[in-house]
Amino acid sequence: MSNRVVQGRMVTPKRLAELVEGERPMEAEPIEDADRDCPDCGGNVLSVGYMPSVTEFVTAYKCQDCDWADTDR
Repeated sequence: MSNRVVQGRMVTPKRLAELVEGERPMEAEPIEDADRDCPDCGGNVLSVGYMPSVTEFVTAYKCQDCDWADTDR
């Protein structure tokens, strides 16, 4: 698993997905760098794919520096 620093805290892929989703996912893929900058602060954006339920797969995007987050829903 690839742990990364987000807003000054080291997070696992499941924890990063939980920050965006609001609840812990069933499974999460490794964290990757997204090919975009944060629209709020211009910081680095990370992406993580996860399964919030058995029938759904979501890709979440989260800024490493501020509270901005989004999903591909």
